[in-house]
Amino acid sequence: MNRETTDETAYRCLFERFASLGIDAKVVPYPEHATVEEGKALRGAMAGTFTKNLLLKDKKGRHFLLAIHEDRTLDLKAVSALVGGKGHLSFVAGERMQALLGVQPGALTPLGLMQDEEGLVTVVIDASLMGDAQLNFHPLRQTESVGLAPQELVAFVRSCGREPLVVDFDTSPPAA
Repeated sequence: MNRETTDETAYRCLFERFASLGIDAKVVPYPEHATVEEGKALRGAMAGTFTKNLLLKDKKGRHFLLAIHEDRTLDLKAVSALVGGKGHLSFVAGERMQALLGVQPGALTPLGLMQDEEGLVTVVIDASLMGDAQLNFHPLRQTESVGLAPQELVAFVRSCGREPLVVDFDTSPPAA
């Protein structure tokens, strides 16, 4: 099966999963972009809260997909302690992202979790997002956006056999 066919199959399966969970996910075209700032300029008046998603790994090789507010900056050392990581966190290479979640850099999304059949990725959700009405994510492709209520995102992650970590990044990490 070629990659395009695989991508289309995954995309179709994503929306089938939404339907099975009772999630009416509306897709909105979103111009391809390379940075958060570029995305802000291109999206116009699209509704909802926009996220940035980071795929990190710790020194033990555990993977964490962070879904955070697009304007949040993080201290990766503090993040490691808050999510239970071991040692320094580093960014995962694009090839590994593709292998784990079936998405390319620029299209990283917690929705790719359904393709992590080995259960290697822990989803970490920014607690500051949990009160928002709509969170926007790429639906496995960078040229679209889909809005979900925070509870729908949690239900989706649970449907993948995982419990998301909801982390308050505004708190101090636990003492070592």
